[in-house]
Amino acid sequence: METIRGIVPPYLLRHIAGLEEDRFATAAEAARRALSERPVHGGHAHPSVRPPVVDAELRRKVHDAENGTDLPGRLVRGEGDPATGDVAADEAYDGFGATDALFRQQYGRTSMDDAGLTLLGTVHYGVAYDNAFWDGTQMVFGDGDGEIFGRFTASLSVIGHELTHGLIEYTAGLVYRDQSGALNESIADVFGALVEQHAAGQTADEASWLIGVGLFTDEVEGEALRSMAAPGTAYDDDVLGKDPQPGHMDDFVETTQDNGGVHLNSGIPNKAFHLVATELGGHAWEVAGRIWYETLLGDLSPRATFEQFAQATVAVAENHDAADVVRGAWQAVGVWTNSTSPSSSSG
Repeated sequence: METIRGIVPPYLLRHIAGLEEDRFATAAEAARRALSERPVHGGHAHPSVRPPVVDAELRRKVHDAENGTDLPGRLVRGEGDPATGDVAADEAYDGFGATDALFRQQYGRTSMDDAGLTLLGTVHYGVAYDNAFWDGTQMVFGDGDGEIFGRFTASLSVIGHELTHGLIEYTAGLVYRDQSGALNESIADVFGALVEQHAAGQTADEASWLIGVGLFTDEVEGEALRSMAAPGTAYDDDVLGKDPQPGHMDDFVETTQDNGGVHLNSGIPNKAFHLVATELGGHAWEVAGRIWYETLLGDLSPRATFEQFAQATVAVAENHDAADVVRGAWQAVGVWTNSTSPSSSSG
């Protein structure tokens, strides 16, 4: 089966799984299950073998796993159906719509595959399941353990993030390991943030640039899972520890865990995008987001390094009068120095 791309990094789940305090007993057990459980599919073809859809209207299907692990589960809401009254199911349905709206309205894309792919989701997966993920076929949402994490449909940036993993599969196909994997995670954060900003009509300066707001319970001293504006500051908690994301190449993490640190080192390109968006101002999806989107559609190696991706974004930015801004952002996070960055041009 496909690699599960979960919103909660494995290093954080491992930390929670090792907690010995009685007040986090449920969370510890839930984290252990999240690290070990694998979903069972029934009735879904892999996206690569689905027939093309001629009618490219938005299609959504939300299922209920009823705390089991068989996917997709019982269908509870299809496209155009009224709200179910189940908060998680309705949040997933609305989040799919908000994600589709960004890509359809701003970039002319019809679903993640640009051919009307039905957006599939399953809520109430597992028992107190501590994650949400895209598994190569659909979105899956846990309810959280209630001690550290609440329900995973509560954050629109999470829904946008995970569906963007599907978009990446259909475009650049970035390998989920090392720097290309960190780019995969970062791009998912970029568009997760933009989905949230687009839905709220926020400018770059108004946005929080936080990924996963609303996931933590009140027991946790933290705002979100990650901060694009200031990587490493999303949480600082006596139990969970401090957010370990770097925001500069000087602090790049060399590790074999988490597919080579994909959830850690994604903070570096995240910060680069934030710098571009805030320097350009206005709505971040209009220019900064379009540059990143068009880069995904270009001739990008599936194993692209940060430097290769940076070069590709600068080349695209030339067409948007933003090359100098993009170049400067990558310099600011240490991907290039003044002496190694591509020469300035008319951008």
